[in-house]
Amino acid sequence: MALVLIVDDSPTDVHVMQRALEQGGYLTAAAADGDEAIRKARELHPDLILMDIVMPGVNGFQATRQLSSDPQTRSIPVIMVTSKAQESDRVWGLRQGAVDYIVKPVTAEQLLRKAQAAIAG
Repeated sequence: MALVLIVDDSPTDVHVMQRALEQGGYLTAAAADGDEAIRKARELHPDLILMDIVMPGVNGFQATRQLSSDPQTRSIPVIMVTSKAQESDRVWGLRQGAVDYIVKPVTAEQLLRKAQAAIAG
């Protein structure tokens, strides 16, 4: 079973995504900020990371940039999952190393489809 690391400072958003992914057959882990995400990515080597952008401390853009430049974690696909709907945010997220960008609210079907595509490569 594939492991998905959900990075979001909103417990509600984490819960919603965990439920959708677990019902879709994925294992999940969670991190509440960018620092914790980087630590857990190195420790758990998830198959996918779902990254929020607006978080305290290290934000999602910064964490994605660090993950994509680290030889230990650069092969892990990152999908930005955020309420930031501006095209400039999407472009910047992809430039930091994200493979996809989803604007909240996200449906379970959309989340599962995007997760499957990112993990398949």
